Amino acid sequence: MIVVAALTGAAAPSAPSPLTVRIDNLRSQKGQVLLCLTASAAHFPDCADDPNAIRRSVPAAQHVIRFDALAPGTYAVSVIHDENGNSRLDTFAGIPREGFGFSRNPAVHFGPPRFAAVRFVLGADTANQDIKIQYIL
Repeated sequence: MIVVAALTGAAAPSAPSPLTVRIDNLRSQKGQVLLCLTASAAHFPDCADDPNAIRRSVPAAQHVIRFDALAPGTYAVSVIHDENGNSRLDTFAGIPREGFGFSRNPAVHFGPPRFAAVRFVLGADTANQDIKIQYIL
């Protein structure tokens, strides 16, 4: 009887989970914050052509973004502080002129971090990601 209960519990589908993303260290409240949430390493960091990615664009004054009812799994978040509101990361000679950040706040040297450095597991409990925006120029 105990074995049957344990097997039944293991076979039950996992409940959807919420995710709260907090954005810290914005140098201004100008423009917007562009956020990409993906479970695909192949489509990280910009979520281009990822049909399952979730994208959000919110005013830069909004520092908390909540996602409800996400399937449990492995995800990564990338964020851009689009100060001029043109819906893209502006660069000069390949160097970002606007702020950027990633889940788990990895050190960024040349180019974006790999998916493995920013991924996190979302389980049945509420998850939080505090992302510190970085500026180079």
